Amino acid sequence: MKPFLLGVFTALSLAATAAAQDANLAPPTLRSEAIQAVMEKAVDGFIRPGYHRFRDASAALETDLRALCAAPSTEALDVARGAFDETVAAWSAIEIVRVGPVIEANRFERILFYPDRKSTGLKQVQAILAKPDESATSVETLKDKSVAMQGLGALEFVLFGTGSDGLVEEKEGFRCRYGAAIAGNLVRLGGELAEAWDKPDGIQDAWKHPGPDNPEFRDGREAISALLGILVHGAEAIRDQRIETFYKGEENNTFPKQAIYWRSGNTFTSIHGNIEGLRSLIRQSAMVDLLNEESRSIVSSIDFVAKALVRVADDVNPDVEAAVSDPAERAKLDFLLLNSKDLILRLNNDYGGAIGLAAGFSFSDGD
Repeated sequence: MKPFLLGVFTALSLAATAAAQDANLAPPTLRSEAIQAVMEKAVDGFIRPGYHRFRDASAALETDLRALCAAPSTEALDVARGAFDETVAAWSAIEIVRVGPVIEANRFERILFYPDRKSTGLKQVQAILAKPDESATSVETLKDKSVAMQGLGALEFVLFGTGSDGLVEEKEGFRCRYGAAIAGNLVRLGGELAEAWDKPDGIQDAWKHPGPDNPEFRDGREAISALLGILVHGAEAIRDQRIETFYKGEENNTFPKQAIYWRSGNTFTSIHGNIEGLRSLIRQSAMVDLLNEESRSIVSSIDFVAKALVRVADDVNPDVEAAVSDPAERAKLDFLLLNSKDLILRLNNDYGGAIGLAAGFSFSDGD
């Protein structure tokens, strides 16, 4: 094992011992006002700003794409591709929130149709580029087409896939206008999400005020379980949908072209954003405040593991095909596999147990 990885493994083992000891302490009595404060901070400090950033990044992307269409050049294409990278980063940070308005009207799938195991989206995008359909160049008509044709995955192929260099050759070409429409659709979706969470009497009010007449949470326990569920399911998605889709650890079991955003080199940008999203949600919501003083090191140990995952993800070769073929890079991928599982357990068992939710609690159905 590489020396830096060995050092991180050792530190994580020590942190795990401390966290396990803390998790065995008696759970606190959760006060409704304390839970309400955490939920308010989660909404105002993480969820709403996250959707605002995604909406704004998408708007900048649309502007840059329309500029590319109007005046094609290598420089304009580079700017548009950079704006795509920024939009992926903004989405990845808020992507962990897979509850509420984002799962209504298939918004999540419209923004990101992944995993696409049967290459449904790829085939549809390739087909429309091969036989142009002008209805795909307007947000109003694109939004009624297949969800696989109108989000980040489709736009990645437009900007980075086979034939994308042709974007610099034709003014107001179909491929470019289709890409601009996708970006406009992302602005629309980001705007809908921001608006839904910004309404004072809407979803944010339901999250901030659990109670018997609340359509979302009948009590504080349901509310904090849902918040912890975002973290646990987010960590599970990092391991299952971001890493194991292309790398399972075995010598011959790698599928680099199934990695998310592999064409644009944003695979590990996505992983970075997802993990930083988890860290930010924990920090901005002040979830540590729900723990007894003696158990608060659980949160710092969770953050320690998450930061280690971010550091290693940032150090992996962004070329996924090269990464899975290089023993040194595979050691980093092994680290991500092992410690993403550790992150799940710390959130589910250590933190969940410390606030009185027994190990094995199902965050998805609230039982």
